[in-house]
Amino acid sequence: MEQKIVTVGDIAIGGQNPISLITGPCQLESLDHARMMAEKIAEACAPTGTRFIFKASYDKANRSSITTQRGLGMDEGLTILSKIRDEFGCPILTDVHDAAQCAPAGEVVDVIQIPAFLCRQTDLLLAAGKTGCAINIKKGQFLAPWDMGNVAEKVASTGNDRIMLCDRGTSFGYNTLVTDFRGLPIMARTGYPVVFDATHSVQQPGGQGTTSGGQREFAPVLARAACAVGVSALFIETHQDPDSAPSDGPNMIPVDQMGALIKTLRAFDALAKGI
Repeated sequence: MEQKIVTVGDIAIGGQNPISLITGPCQLESLDHARMMAEKIAEACAPTGTRFIFKASYDKANRSSITTQRGLGMDEGLTILSKIRDEFGCPILTDVHDAAQCAPAGEVVDVIQIPAFLCRQTDLLLAAGKTGCAINIKKGQFLAPWDMGNVAEKVASTGNDRIMLCDRGTSFGYNTLVTDFRGLPIMARTGYPVVFDATHSVQQPGGQGTTSGGQREFAPVLARAACAVGVSALFIETHQDPDSAPSDGPNMIPVDQMGALIKTLRAFDALAKGI
């Protein structure tokens, strides 16, 4: 099946287009922090001309424990994201957790993300689709890649086919995820661009008791493999000091390593796509 091209701002995602990045800190911390991260990401992307969508969450509703930080909340978070979009001229992505959040988020962001745990929630998918935004749907850790066709159809039923399907690993026993790279071309058979989430794929869900663990050293390995398969975009969370981040620190790539990583990934992408 011919793959659709999803345009986000002036970024074309899919087909033979070079990989773009969905990148930023896991959780919004402040306007100053978001500005600093966006500036460093732009600097890392500039040498290769890589286009990026800035990602950050205003609420981490699926934390391991009631004691862990959830974020700044929707109102403050969307205000910050709007300012980053205006100041840096980059598209913005954030996730939503219930149907009521979709309309207000859709007025600010370019891409609405459906968390993996919620990828079969019909009302949420329909509300997201009705915003007209591009929709990045993370495949549930519990789903087979071919199941994502049914998920995408729910959004497409609203008349919105600006859909991307994202793999973030598959549950393998307790506190462990694995990546089945066969799943990437299988999901691509839907016709929608496929995104690979390199940093959440090395997460160890709930692995530290009240928080999730992770093995960030393997994120670049999986990202290279995904580029060799020929994905349309990569999702890579980053932070200036991951070990002090309020969420998902064990998975995130230090932002000062992003420039070299992007250069390597672009080379793998060019080889896979013949561009």
